Amino acid sequence: GVVFIDEIDKIVDTNSYGADASAEGVQVLIQLRPEHYRLDSFPRLLMFSAFLYCLLMQRDLLPLIEGCSISTKHGNVKTDHMLFVCSGAFHSCKPSDMLAELQGRLPIRVELKPLTENDMYLILTVPESNLIRQQIALLSTEGMEVTFSDDAVREIARVAAEINSTIENIGARRLHTVLERIMDEVSFTADDFAGGKNFQVTPAYVRERVSPMLVKSDLSKYIL
Repeated sequence: GVVFIDEIDKIVDTNSYGADASAEGVQVLIQLRPEHYRLDSFPRLLMFSAFLYCLLMQRDLLPLIEGCSISTKHGNVKTDHMLFVCSGAFHSCKPSDMLAELQGRLPIRVELKPLTENDMYLILTVPESNLIRQQIALLSTEGMEVTFSDDAVREIARVAAEINSTIENIGARRLHTVLERIMDEVSFTADDFAGGKNFQVTPAYVRERVSPMLVKSDLSKYIL
């Protein structure tokens, strides 16, 4: 079997130091003597608590990846011959910040390239339940017919890729943000188009709705 673990970076603490993670935790604990438990020591205590939580989470993963037997309602499941695939953005930490034992159990490391404009277009058109079809189905419950021209879909993909490259790269989730900005006004005025009236989304309408987002992206480059 294959087990996919997403956002593995969320259990990595930036205060940990790879192979020395356990030693670092002991050093912090030793430094917190009883006389240090005052109000001004709370930030340090919280820092240690977060570090210890991340450390324990990684320790819990080790037996699963190394291979063990897990008791489930369907019986015992062995993980000895399961492939574990982990992913994470690692914006505030590095893979080397993980426990050394965990790094050793995940020996193959691959860095993915950012999604391109063409990738965004494929995400909007290829899946059976893509975001475009979801919007059409959602507004059809209000008796409104919505159509997206192919040029409009390509414009949505272009805008999403551009914002990802200028503000913050959040991947395909940017499509949801852009599409929500395009359709929010239409969603609130759906009653005006009830009764089978058609509303067509064109490239010009897309640019009109997302222009504030593009202006913001241009200004953000000059903010320190």
